[in-house]
Amino acid sequence: MSEQPPQALPQALPLAGLRVLEFTHMVMGPSCGMILADLGAEVIKVEPLAGDNTRRLLGSGAGFFAMFNRNKRSLAVNTQDPRGLEIVLKLLAGADVFSENFKPGAMERLGLGPAALAALNPRLIYVSHKGFLPGPYEQRTALDEVVQMMGGLAYMTGPEGRPLRAGASVNDIMGGMFGAIGVLAALVQRAQTGRGQQVQSALFENNVFLMAQHMMQFAVTGRPAAPMPSRISAWGIYDVFSVQGGEQIFLAVVSDSQWALFCEAFELADLRADARLHGNNQRVQARDWLLPLLRTRLAELSAAEIGARFEARGLPYAPITKPQALFDDPHLCATGGLAAVTIPPDASAAGHAIETRAPLLPLSLDGQRLPLRLPPPALGADTAALLGELGYSAAEQARLLADGVVGGAC
Repeated sequence: MSEQPPQALPQALPLAGLRVLEFTHMVMGPSCGMILADLGAEVIKVEPLAGDNTRRLLGSGAGFFAMFNRNKRSLAVNTQDPRGLEIVLKLLAGADVFSENFKPGAMERLGLGPAALAALNPRLIYVSHKGFLPGPYEQRTALDEVVQMMGGLAYMTGPEGRPLRAGASVNDIMGGMFGAIGVLAALVQRAQTGRGQQVQSALFENNVFLMAQHMMQFAVTGRPAAPMPSRISAWGIYDVFSVQGGEQIFLAVVSDSQWALFCEAFELADLRADARLHGNNQRVQARDWLLPLLRTRLAELSAAEIGARFEARGLPYAPITKPQALFDDPHLCATGGLAAVTIPPDASAAGHAIETRAPLLPLSLDGQRLPLRLPPPALGADTAALLGELGYSAAEQARLLADGVVGGAC
C-alpha cells in the first residue's frame, strides 16, 4: 500500500501535538497564535464571555478577527470567577505555550504571570507581546500607529512634513511573527533543557528593526535618510508612471543590461546612444530631465501593453493593485494561495456568515502550503468540548453555564 503524502496527514504538520493557550486581542498576539496554529499547533483562544472586542470592529478593523484567528478553538470563560480561573489553570498545567498581549501587570493581577505559571508548569513557554520591551517606555500605551510615528517609519513613508503610517498593520503582524519565532527557538531549547522560558516581543523594538537600514545608512554616509517620496533613488528608472486612460504602472530599470532591453522594447535608440545615460549612476543624475521625457513617450501606451513588453524581456514592473483585486489575482488563484473559509456571524461586524477566501501563510514546506483547517471560531464554540476533555460532567458544565462562568454551547 502506498504511503499518503505527508501534507495529507494532519499529524505531519510541524507543530502537531503542541497546545497553545492565548489571552490575546487586536492583531499582534492573534498573529502569533495564527502562525503557530497554521503550523499545526492546537491553539485555544480564551475569550471573555462578551467575546474578543475585534469580533465587532468596524472600518479598518473589520477584518481583524476573521484574518488572525483561523485554525483556533474558542473557550469563553469569566476568569474573574475562581471557577473560571481554575479551568484556565487546568488547561495551562498541560499546555506548551501561553501567549498574551495585555498591558504590563494585567496577567499578574489575574494570577497568570510568568512566575506563577512557571511554578505550575515548568515546561511552559510564556510569550508576551507588548508595546515596548522592559525599560523607560514599558508602561506607555502603544499601538501600531504610535510606534510608527515615534520609530521613524511614518517619517520615512510620508512626504517631507507629512508623516504617514504604512498602509497595513506592519508592526503588529511582524511583532506577532517575532513572538512566534521566539516560541520556536524556546521549543528547541526546551528539548535540550526540559524547561520553558519567557519570550517577549514588542511593537517599538520591531519598528526600530524595520528602520535599521536607514539608521545604518546614516552611520555609513553621515547623511540622514530622506523620506521615501523625496529620496534619491539608487536607480535611474524606479518610479510610478501614469499612462493611457489614467492607469498607473510601476517600472524599474536597475542595471545597464536592463537599460539596453528597455530602450529596445520602446524604440528609444536615441536615449540608448546618449552618452549621458550610459551607466546607472549617470541615469540617476539625469532623472530630473530623463523621467519627464520617458513619461511623455510612454503616456500613449496602455498599462497592459507596457507590462507585456516588460514581461517579455524579464524587466521588473508592477500594476498598481487595490487589495480587493487580489481575490482574483491569477497567480494566487492558480497556486492555492487563497483558501476558502466561512466567517461565522459573530466574527465580523456584518452580523451574518460570510463565505470568502483568505491568504495562507506566505511560505511552503516541502512544496506544500500550510492548510486552513478551521475557520475563525464562533464565540465559545469549543467550550463544551474543552470542559469535557478536562473531566467536567454534563451537569457541571450546565451549572457553569447557568452561573455565567463559561459561555458557548454546553
